[in-house]
Amino acid sequence: MKKWKSIYWISLTLCLLLAPATAAMAKPIVFVSIVPQLYFVDRIAGDLVDTRVLVKPNANPHMYEPTPSQMAALSKAKAYFAIGITLEEAWLPRINGANPSLRIVSTQEGIKKIPMATHEGHADKHEHEEHEHGTLDPHIWLDPVRAQTIARNTCQGLIKADPQNKNTYEANLAALLSEIKNTDNTITKIMHRIPSDKRSFLVFHPSWGYFADRYNLNQMAIEAEGKEPGPKDLAQIIKLARENGIKVIFVAPQFSQKAARVIANEINAQVVPLDPLSEDWENNLLKAAQAFEASLN
Repeated sequence: MKKWKSIYWISLTLCLLLAPATAAMAKPIVFVSIVPQLYFVDRIAGDLVDTRVLVKPNANPHMYEPTPSQMAALSKAKAYFAIGITLEEAWLPRINGANPSLRIVSTQEGIKKIPMATHEGHADKHEHEEHEHGTLDPHIWLDPVRAQTIARNTCQGLIKADPQNKNTYEANLAALLSEIKNTDNTITKIMHRIPSDKRSFLVFHPSWGYFADRYNLNQMAIEAEGKEPGPKDLAQIIKLARENGIKVIFVAPQFSQKAARVIANEINAQVVPLDPLSEDWENNLLKAAQAFEASLN
């Protein structure tokens, strides 16, 4: 009996001694809002942090609410990497209230936003000025130039949350920026193969405005400000699609495809999936470029 008691107390003592070391070794928890942000955090931080995403894959960021388990994890998180989506406006104050020490990093800082696309596509300069204080497009990660700013802001946030790994984060950022620039160069070459008079495309949800802005395309949207089109809007979109020779309608898996298929049937077009929220940021943008080239040529 004495032998077993000795073993028990030795085991308990070892557990107590090892507990602080285990806690010290635990990776800091950091949160991002959407799946594409995982690419930037993972490439810069690697396995130095435990990265969680708030809006799960294929969920609609405009409708999402954090789960109780996510709120529990957020109460222990070291940093939250915001990107300027509507969900953050509603939830970040509550999250910060539950975890006052949480460092909120605005990865969109320094990025000039553009208005959301309409059925007609590009807004002219006057319309752009009128929309400056209206609905601005949050999909900034879909432009490689703006993505470089996201990467830099992400790196600075990681350094502030975990300064002991500053050198690693900065080295990984440099490598990531080089890869993003190479991706941009590759897409530019692909986009140059699209004729100047065939650069309009139709999407359900206007996610690809920054991509269009970067590569001189014209995005036309079926949905407007989160609302599906009514009969008059549908008629107008069908007319514009015919005038622009649209043969492909791009849809995201997070949204209904009903209106897109109605229009596709009217203009004899294909419905092609294109995900703006893919985790594989680089390959997804290259895939998008190839899809645009194939549909617009």
